[in-house]
Amino acid sequence: MTQRSADQVLERPVVSEKSYASMAVGRYVFRCHPYASKVEIKQAVEEAFASQKITVVAVNTIRVRGKQRLRSRGRTRIVGRSPGWKKAIVTLAPGQRIEGLFEGI
Repeated sequence: MTQRSADQVLERPVVSEKSYASMAVGRYVFRCHPYASKVEIKQAVEEAFASQKITVVAVNTIRVRGKQRLRSRGRTRIVGRSPGWKKAIVTLAPGQRIEGLFEGI
């Protein structure tokens, strides 16, 4: 198994109403590398935000299936699918938060 760096494991934070509301409880949602393990995700979050001394308590992962997409070309329909991705819900220790993650949003 190859070791991935923090910026390879964590692609970007997921910006949605549900993920933004869960920040109040100390849960942060990230889009991750599809083959990253929970241990790799935990280490990547702690490494990426090392200046803030973040402690990850739990990591939950979800494989999100790609949505089916339809295109029309004349009378024929072409059925395709957007790619699937992996979502990680990271729970921090009580009282901790990641500063500056959603600045300007």
